[in-house]
Amino acid sequence: MAWDHFTSSLKTNDAENSRANATPENTLQKVKFFSFALKVTIRANRWLTMHKLIQAVLNSDEKTDLEQLVDTFRAAGSQYLLRNDILRAFTDYCEQHQKPAYFYHSSSLGKLISYTHEMILAPDSSVWLLARPRVGSQENWRLGANLETFEQVSPQAILDIRDRTVNRYQPGILEIDFRPFYRDSPTIDDPRNMGQGLAFLNRYLCNQLLNDRNHWLEVLFNTLQRLKYDSIPLLINDRLKSGAELWEKLKQAIKLVGELPKDEKSENFRALLQELGFEPGWGNTASRVRETLELFDRLIDTPSPPILEAFVARVPTLFRVVLVSIHGWVSQNGVSGRSETRGQVSYILEQARNLENKLQEEIFLAGLDGLGIHSQVIILTRLIPNCEGTQCDLRLEKIAGTENGWILRVPFGEFNPEVTQNWISKFEIWPYLESFAQNAEKELLAQLRGRPNLIIGNYSDGCLVAFLLARRLKVTQCNIAHSLEKPKHLFSSLHWQELEEKYHFSAQFTADIISMNAADFIITSSYQEIVGTPDTIGQYESYKCFSMPELYHVVDGIDLLSPKFNMIPPGVDEHIFFPYSQKENRVESLRLHVQDLLFNREDPQIYGHLEHPHKRPICSIAPVSTVKNISGLVECFGQSQELQEHCNLILVTTKLHRSEAINPEEDLEIEKIDRIIQQYNLQGKIRWLGLRLPNVELGEIYRVLGDREGIFIHFARFESFGRTVLEAMSSGLPTFATKFGGASEIVEEEFQINPTTLTDTSAKIVKFTQCCDANPKYWQEVSERSRERVQYKYNWQEHTKQLLLISKVYIFWDLVTQDNQEALLCYLDTLYHLLYKPQIQKILDKHMQRTFQGDK
Repeated sequence: MAWDHFTSSLKTNDAENSRANATPENTLQKVKFFSFALKVTIRANRWLTMHKLIQAVLNSDEKTDLEQLVDTFRAAGSQYLLRNDILRAFTDYCEQHQKPAYFYHSSSLGKLISYTHEMILAPDSSVWLLARPRVGSQENWRLGANLETFEQVSPQAILDIRDRTVNRYQPGILEIDFRPFYRDSPTIDDPRNMGQGLAFLNRYLCNQLLNDRNHWLEVLFNTLQRLKYDSIPLLINDRLKSGAELWEKLKQAIKLVGELPKDEKSENFRALLQELGFEPGWGNTASRVRETLELFDRLIDTPSPPILEAFVARVPTLFRVVLVSIHGWVSQNGVSGRSETRGQVSYILEQARNLENKLQEEIFLAGLDGLGIHSQVIILTRLIPNCEGTQCDLRLEKIAGTENGWILRVPFGEFNPEVTQNWISKFEIWPYLESFAQNAEKELLAQLRGRPNLIIGNYSDGCLVAFLLARRLKVTQCNIAHSLEKPKHLFSSLHWQELEEKYHFSAQFTADIISMNAADFIITSSYQEIVGTPDTIGQYESYKCFSMPELYHVVDGIDLLSPKFNMIPPGVDEHIFFPYSQKENRVESLRLHVQDLLFNREDPQIYGHLEHPHKRPICSIAPVSTVKNISGLVECFGQSQELQEHCNLILVTTKLHRSEAINPEEDLEIEKIDRIIQQYNLQGKIRWLGLRLPNVELGEIYRVLGDREGIFIHFARFESFGRTVLEAMSSGLPTFATKFGGASEIVEEEFQINPTTLTDTSAKIVKFTQCCDANPKYWQEVSERSRERVQYKYNWQEHTKQLLLISKVYIFWDLVTQDNQEALLCYLDTLYHLLYKPQIQKILDKHMQRTFQGDK
């Protein structure tokens, strides 16, 4: 009914009159009104769903079941429960009370429990629920004492009650709310389309063109006029005075090039086009120039998303791209990141290499190489004086396989050299980013000899620096977080004060909120990275509404329906991670070296020997951390006699001894692995390599395991994406991966594991090995299927193509709409100076204090 009312109010009896009077302002208002109407309707329907469900429970015999379940929680002393605790308790309740199967899955209470992700039992006997009736949709409900009443409550109310659970309630606490800044922006209506911002913007822009062609022709004219490389016009010159003249001359230009030989080089007829007002950037041959001109003509005449996308893909707007990766220990020779950043560094190097190659190709196809125009791609990172024999102390390093790709290293400020001359953990790096950005700006402008067109931030620290640079240089900002820390650590925001000394989450979460809202667009590797699944909350969704007790409340931290979100999964380096079966590409000496490492060599950095080395190997490659959960895999292996009968376990990490740990978390995890090995007497069944290996050796490890029909397991508690999963599958290894996070989108459902249920996980792996033993072809079938799955969807060619297209569309969008973001940017500046900077000053004070104490 509500939707019918809103849509009928927009109808008119005179379509032609409506079209004639459709000014851009009126059109935009109608679009906003449609968007608002749809949002209201969707929210109303969701409210009705949950309202009816809770009402059905409290008005039936199921109320007694809910009361008994809550009493069970209270008797156990539970106050704050998460989804796994709630589901496990409900399962036990149904078994103890011999409830039929339908009750768990289909009863009103069963549905309510399935939607509930958090439950808080307040001292006044009320019950607070965080429900997710749909992916990306969060609702807060309060059930009164004795379950007599219920009501939907505001985000502010749920944040207050969360603070009370940790005895840190503070009235009048600062509230952060970004909702007003997104209210008038176009938003995606269907949660299933989250992460498809490119497609949404294409449709939106085409609708604008259809509504008022004459106006938008002038807008396009002004946009093309502003496209320049430094002072060189790229598409049109000042001979053209208006959009109408542009379209008129466009027809003449199409006719002119249509009469030329298809392969005629554009430099031969450049002067003729310039007389009509067109510059060389339309193409390098007559046929390509004509195709691009015709695409533009069709876009004006009959706009559609495919035409817009095809045209924008050809528009030369990107020449200088900066990829920011601050703490990654970025180099190519002998080092590829620390243990916590190896995946990041590999990703960025491959992305930079492919971007630079693609940009050079596009410049050539646009016919601009003859004008001395070249692309540049720079990886901006920090220079580390004490670089442990690597090249991380070099200012400039050429990226292999590129014509003009560079690693540019800028040192941190020298005001605290005892810290800044060494590698700094991602948790400690925050005080040095602002001065780094200021110094990097000068270095970038000198190296690029001009402003960049696009700045891409990587990880939380790199995204903050990207924000600072993009803000000053007034260029398009892209964020690629890869992996946000907040969802990795349960209750990390609620208990931030207890964790501050170790992680400094107050600075990091504030930086995340600032940079993700400042970004023009955000690239994610998976859908789950944005909004998770029906069972899990996504990484970005975890920033939607959260509390930092006694610091601030985030009432609405990010608009998940914003078209700024785009999914583009990465690929792997196919020259390094290729299938074990491609024997012609393998180096025999490398194969023998890796085989010796995995199965025979004695070394202080290798633990254990295998009594039966010909058993099927299970392997995991990961840094030592509680999140990557190597200890959980060792315990899973230790508890299963069947697994031990069929397989050996091989661990590849960068550290083996507790003395090598750089933080308490690593120390505890290494100690835990040692203890589990002793507890289950796994000597003779496990090999543990604590070596920092180059990528070429890691690639051969996968292939050597493939030679023996091995299995790869990624046992993380949570994985935002899972680069090693791609590497293993690309090499042809059957791969099991955690169901929590984006890795589950890579592997098939039968290979998804729950690292918290060790018995079920080991049974799944044992079943696979039994199938392999029973059918000699089964392992090869799964291997081939895994490799094809990665090749089809996860490759750098498609990633680069989509990244450039999305970047161009958002640059085009900014030029066309000229949205005024100054209010949002002022708000972000306020948060930066009033919240972020005081927190990083505290970190710096501690660093300076340690330095001073060390000097004494």
